[in-house]
Amino acid sequence: MIEVVAELSRGPVFLAGEALECVVTVTNPLPPTATSASSEALAWASAQIHCQFHASESRVALPPPDSSQPDVQPDSQTVFLPHRGERGQCILSTPPKILFCDLRLDPGESKSYSYSEVLPIEGPPSFRGQSVKYVYKLTIGCQRVNSPITLLRVPLRVLVLTGLQDVRFPQDEAVAPSSPFLEEDEGGKKDSWLAELAGERLMAATSCRSLHLYNISDGRGKVGTFGIFKSVYRLGEDVVGTLNLGEGTVACLQFSVSLQTEERVQPEYQRRRGAGGVPSVSHVTHARHQESCLHTTRTSFSLPIPLSSTPGFCTAIVSLKWRLHFEFVTSREPGLVLLPPVEQPEPTTWTGPEQVPVDTFIMIIWLHFGIIWSHR
Repeated sequence: MIEVVAELSRGPVFLAGEALECVVTVTNPLPPTATSASSEALAWASAQIHCQFHASESRVALPPPDSSQPDVQPDSQTVFLPHRGERGQCILSTPPKILFCDLRLDPGESKSYSYSEVLPIEGPPSFRGQSVKYVYKLTIGCQRVNSPITLLRVPLRVLVLTGLQDVRFPQDEAVAPSSPFLEEDEGGKKDSWLAELAGERLMAATSCRSLHLYNISDGRGKVGTFGIFKSVYRLGEDVVGTLNLGEGTVACLQFSVSLQTEERVQPEYQRRRGAGGVPSVSHVTHARHQESCLHTTRTSFSLPIPLSSTPGFCTAIVSLKWRLHFEFVTSREPGLVLLPPVEQPEPTTWTGPEQVPVDTFIMIIWLHFGIIWSHR
């Protein structure tokens, strides 16, 4: 019996292009008092990062596999295949790295090995949607002598910041941010420089504030004005908006606003509805605000952006966008007043109307999201 423990030194969340560092500890759990015959012999251990892609058959029409290419996955249980037994297909992987060969552990003995690899910058972000899934994993394979391979899979979350794909790490030591009082290897310098660059770009994109105004109207007139101070956000921020209903000519009885993501399959991969497919567009609501607003002049709302969500992205198969989905309920009666008169000559009983004819319409506003990133 052998125990294998993988520990990520900086947690499971990474930026594409950053170096992943993992310490793999192999232990013989038997007590030291056991006989020497209880020692364990390991042939080898290897590690690799891969991205697994899975598509919903009812939503995505993938091209058939190329039958002219032979199956490169042998049936032998002695070959290291990190994605063996996984759903979908492996679309991205790093070269496998050998951790050790011909290791013998006595009872109670353990050994640790370091693994480091740069996450591919050209891959998609981690995403679990209704149409497709992109899942990153670090897989560690270990084989005992005369035994099949055992796999240990560590889930990862990879975030992609648009624009970093074309950035090259500076070769000049004076350009890269560094401290003369700290010893730092080349990989650490690159990670620090990449994190600083990502933080600067996010700060520049999300700190710009400019009031954006949108007129709200239906077929009978103006309902009000919606204002938002920016359209680019980081994960973890709040989307704050204001509504000015006092300048409208159509009475608004109620409104609701939802923070949603739209997952859309690209046209060439959409499955036809008549062929047993479902709609190629799906929406997920992350936060919602609803308010009754008759006789309300001004109001506001705040919708939190979950840290666990995925920023917008686009691949050859699917795209993800963020939006604000408004739904307004307006009165069909012009000049609707549902308050009793302020001045009454004598005490009277006032009762509001039991029914009010209404109309409902929606409004969509698209947003852009960067990623929140702090160098750990």
